[in-house]
Amino acid sequence: MNNHIVITAYSAEYIQQAIEVWNSIVRHGQAFPQEEELDEKSGHEFFTRQSFTGIAWDTSQKMVAGLYILHPNNVGRCGHICNASFAVSEKFRQQHIGEQLVRHCMLQAVRCDFRILQFNAVVSSNTAALNLYQKLGFTQLGVIPGGFRNKAGVWEDIIPHYIDLTGLEKQLDA
Repeated sequence: MNNHIVITAYSAEYIQQAIEVWNSIVRHGQAFPQEEELDEKSGHEFFTRQSFTGIAWDTSQKMVAGLYILHPNNVGRCGHICNASFAVSEKFRQQHIGEQLVRHCMLQAVRCDFRILQFNAVVSSNTAALNLYQKLGFTQLGVIPGGFRNKAGVWEDIIPHYIDLTGLEKQLDA
């Protein structure tokens, strides 16, 4: 784990670095469904309209190491289910920043009164995410064949996951 990482709520001071990290994932075309990059205005609107946007701030290097967005997955009778997306800067990969973000997101989801965290579109080639979700106890829901079109135009399978958050707050605070 990177001991210099503090996860905090998004604010405008992080916008440039946050959109840089987010857009690098979009440009790579292997994980996010978005094809359009964010600019300062659209990025700020995007990050502020989420239930929560968490910023992984590296206190030693004074830079955004990663971020996540948390929002409802549905409405009404299914409004207790949330969804999230995670982005880690290439400079900070292999330092367990993604794990720190997911753990923080799970706790934040509980604080926002969500009961289930669901990932709709985990791309089958994203082995780092798949391994992390398995490690953290997420349940794989199945496979959607050809559910994701990567940047090269190749159709890849997606593997939805979920985790029941009820009773998790005590475990995450420990």
